[in-house]
Amino acid sequence: MTHKIEVENIKCGGCMNSIKTALLKIENVTEVTIDKETDTITINSNTDRVVLVNTLSNLGYPEKGNNTLLHKGKSFVSCAVGNLSK
Repeated sequence: MTHKIEVENIKCGGCMNSIKTALLKIENVTEVTIDKETDTITINSNTDRVVLVNTLSNLGYPEKGNNTLLHKGKSFVSCAVGNLSK
């Protein structure tokens, strides 16, 4: 099954690295692609969509329209970790 999720706060390759790393750790996630231009994450997995959305939100990348100051702060941390992990 393919899930397409539009998110907030993707700023750079560090963000994308953190997102991809976290999602690939979820059981049954086989592929993750990220389109920064459209802020869309495509995930091949039979995992429940809610699990994927919650994981992204906890990293600071909530679905479009659900952004908060807390999400923005978390995304900066995730971005920094992603840049260090490259």
